[in-house]
Amino acid sequence: MNTVKSEETGRRRKVAKEVRRQQLIQATIDSIAKRGFADTTLAHVSKQAGLSQGIVNLHFTNKETLLVETLRYMRDDYRQAWQAALAKAGDTPREQLQALIEVDFQPSLCDRKKLAVWFAFQGEAKSRPTYRQICEDEDNLYDDTLASVLQDVIDDGGYEGLNAQQMADMITALCEGLWLSMLVTPNSMNRQDALKISLTLAAQFFPKHFQAPK
Repeated sequence: MNTVKSEETGRRRKVAKEVRRQQLIQATIDSIAKRGFADTTLAHVSKQAGLSQGIVNLHFTNKETLLVETLRYMRDDYRQAWQAALAKAGDTPREQLQALIEVDFQPSLCDRKKLAVWFAFQGEAKSRPTYRQICEDEDNLYDDTLASVLQDVIDDGGYEGLNAQQMADMITALCEGLWLSMLVTPNSMNRQDALKISLTLAAQFFPKHFQAPK
């Protein structure tokens, strides 16, 4: 009985620990979106989370550790989203490409708070190797997947003169540009318009598979 009770207590502590970590990571996202990268402190994070700073130090040894884990969380969140979208899509190349385009503008990812934090980390990545490596790992996996899907579309439609990797780079650059527009000029760019622009581009290059939205 004591063994069972001890195991149950251990499971509860593990769950509670993970809940606290998620609270602190979310509070970090909120703080960076509100104050910016440099002005976010452990005190701000603990206050935002409604926890003591001692709890922050218990889960993360310092601010840099917390920031790295926050970036990893955002990377994993994005990866899980596009992989899930691809898994739910149909088997045709068009359905798979459309799923990858649409997921970039779904509400859970295309949120101004998350966009602000994502661009904040990208701005720091040039001088912080750890951030750069985390971003590059995600970029490489996504780019390889997108290029593979694009190659399937090109082959399926018999499109000539198109390079799948270059197309992947173009779509990624377009998406990031639209994200930045939504962050900086939200009154003139929203998720729906950004999705229409992306699908219009797809229709221009792949007219056998896509029609430009009205």
